[in-house]
Amino acid sequence: MAIIDSVVMELDQEAKTTRRLLERVPEDKLSWMPHPKSMSLGRLALHIAGSQGFLAGIAALDTFELGAIPEVEAKSRKEILDTFDQSVANAKQSLGKLTDAQLISTWTMTKGGKVLMSMPRIGFIRAIVMNHQIHHRGQLSVYLRMLDVPLPSIYGPSADENTFA
Repeated sequence: MAIIDSVVMELDQEAKTTRRLLERVPEDKLSWMPHPKSMSLGRLALHIAGSQGFLAGIAALDTFELGAIPEVEAKSRKEILDTFDQSVANAKQSLGKLTDAQLISTWTMTKGGKVLMSMPRIGFIRAIVMNHQIHHRGQLSVYLRMLDVPLPSIYGPSADENTFA
């Protein structure tokens, strides 16, 4: 079994939980923000939906030059879910091609030629491809709670669902 196989299995498991949250994003609240400095609900949901596929794709590169990060607002729940499904498929495909040797080799992100981060590729995958997604999913669960949207089980029962995921 290759090292990446367990990461892809975890990504797939976490994706099921993330999708359950995204399915609950209310379309009439996409522009809602809990605070003026926060992302809107639609922007956060679309960021969650598309980021893993993009990040897994750049994990396959040895060096990535960071450019401007677009601030895109979702127009519908369908757009969010379609983006998410494609992103997860892309992430699994990109990650699944990585060898054990590639996973322990150095991955570097630069901006304007300056190194922002450099680490073993598996560290980037764990910290940014996986944990970054889980971080934003936590934000989304708070947004949904503030909007009084019932939350699904995440790692166990929620106040709204007394079941395990």
